[in-house]
Amino acid sequence: MKITVIGAGNVGATCADVLAYREVAQEVILLDIKEGVAEGKALDIWQKSPITMYDTRSVGVTNDYEKTANSEVVVITSGIPRKPGMSRDDLIQTNAGIVKSVTENVIKHSPNAIIIVVSNPLDVMTYQAHISSGFDRTKVMGMAGILDTARYKAFLASELNLSPKDIQAVLMGGHGDTMVPLPRYTTVGGIPVTELIDSEKLNQIVERTKKGGGELVKLMGTSAWYAPGAAAAQMVEAIVKNQRRVFPVCVKLAGEYGIDDCYLGIPVVLGKNGIVKFIELELNDEEMKLVEVSRSHVKEVMSVLEGMAHA
Repeated sequence: MKITVIGAGNVGATCADVLAYREVAQEVILLDIKEGVAEGKALDIWQKSPITMYDTRSVGVTNDYEKTANSEVVVITSGIPRKPGMSRDDLIQTNAGIVKSVTENVIKHSPNAIIIVVSNPLDVMTYQAHISSGFDRTKVMGMAGILDTARYKAFLASELNLSPKDIQAVLMGGHGDTMVPLPRYTTVGGIPVTELIDSEKLNQIVERTKKGGGELVKLMGTSAWYAPGAAAAQMVEAIVKNQRRVFPVCVKLAGEYGIDDCYLGIPVVLGKNGIVKFIELELNDEEMKLVEVSRSHVKEVMSVLEGMAHA
């Protein structure tokens, strides 16, 4: 069995490393357009196998999609980061072109693959991959919710001085400032988090979560990679091993939460065929208002892409 990761930058290489270490597949293909980068990183990952004891072969290739043929899952991390002075629209145009080209190459060689998008802006790049592939919406999804939820859980674990393993949480909406953490659905060892932390502190954590990516960019001058790479790998593992795990993922909504034709993060069940179930939570009015704000923001970004397609 084969998994392909497109883009051997920090996120893609981390994803490939986690997949190899966790022995999710027999073979992990790492593909990049820059000569030698994927080959070098894949070789480095393989040379670690005798140390951390795994059998998964990692193979790097430069733009050779034939080597990705018959992949069960393909993770797309390709794209450029937003540079100083670059408008959001410029970023969308550049990355949409990259994601479109990558998706078309992927489906040519792996027509039955499930596609996970990590490229930014996440929601609209998932939209691009979905329309470029022509696949069912259960087979094309974006990784953002797991990362955002992980940050939320990590901040809670630090504040409460408890193990992050005991924290369960769910989060919805777009990836970015309009995401919707749901404290009402957050528990610690089965105990509602609201019984362990005051509302002011919880709100601060929610706000920090929304700006989690930006906090790291300010500190490092570049975006995160360990947590995003591991989050994408966790989705791959749930699919390949048919774990039927409940994760928030970005997907095209078709009536769920009263929303149609918009790419938003909602909780789903991930298994052998991709998304095997869409979960509709009983949101209250306040939560639904936040989801609506997120929806309108994502729709606005989607319309930028649609305008480019018709230009």
